[in-house]
Amino acid sequence: MSSPPLASVPVLPTAELHVHIEGTLEPELAFALAARNRTRLRYAELAELRRAYAFRDLQSFLDLYYELTAVLQRPEDFADLADAYFARAAAQGVRYAEVFVDPQAHTARGVPVEVVLEGLGEAFARAPERHGVSARLIACFLRDRDPAEAEDLLPRLLPYRDLVIGVGLDSAEVCFPPELFERVFARAADEGLHRVAHAGEEGPPEYVRSALDRLGVERVDHGNRSLEDPALVARLRE
Repeated sequence: MSSPPLASVPVLPTAELHVHIEGTLEPELAFALAARNRTRLRYAELAELRRAYAFRDLQSFLDLYYELTAVLQRPEDFADLADAYFARAAAQGVRYAEVFVDPQAHTARGVPVEVVLEGLGEAFARAPERHGVSARLIACFLRDRDPAEAEDLLPRLLPYRDLVIGVGLDSAEVCFPPELFERVFARAADEGLHRVAHAGEEGPPEYVRSALDRLGVERVDHGNRSLEDPALVARLRE
C-alpha cells in the first residue's frame, strides 16, 4: 500500500542573519566568472569543482572559500554573486538578510574595497524590487590577519554607511582570540556600527566570553562551544 503524498510546506517569510556572501558562490557561477575574467581554476570541469564542495571540516571549507575568491575581480562580479544569492534566498522565503562580506579576502589580492562594496551595493539596491528581499552588509575582519589591517579598513567602510551596518570577526578562530581586535571594535562602536563576532565555533568558551566583554558584541555567531560552560549559557540566555 503506497503512502499518502506529503502535504507541501508553505514558504514562510524569514530573516537570514548568518550568510557569507563569498560562501554562496556556486560552481556554475564560479566557472562563468573565471571565464569572463580569464582566471584559471585548478578544476578541469564543473563536476570536479562540485565534488570539492563536500567539506570535511571548517578548514577545508575555508581553503576552497578563499581559493574561489580569485574569480571576483570587478564590480559586476560582486553584483552577479549577490544577485544569484538573492534569487535563491527569495525562493526560500527570505525577506530580510544581514550578509557577511570579507573585504580583506579581496584587498589582500589587489581588489580595492571600493570595487567590492560598489558591486555588492548595486545588487543590494535592486534586490527589493527584483527579488522582494531587503539586505544590509556586515563587514568582517579576518582574525588570522594583522589587527592593524582591520584598523586601516574601518575608515574605508564608513562612506558606505547606507550599505554597511556593522562589523564582524570571522575566519580561522583557534589562536586568534577576540581581544586582539578590541581597539578596532571600540572605534566601530564610536562610529555607531553594530558589532558581531564569530566565537566558540572552534575556539573555547572563553572566546565567547571575550567577544561579549572585550568587543561588546550584540550577537555571537556560532557560539556552539558555549555549551561546555553552563554559566556562560545562562548568561547568553539572559
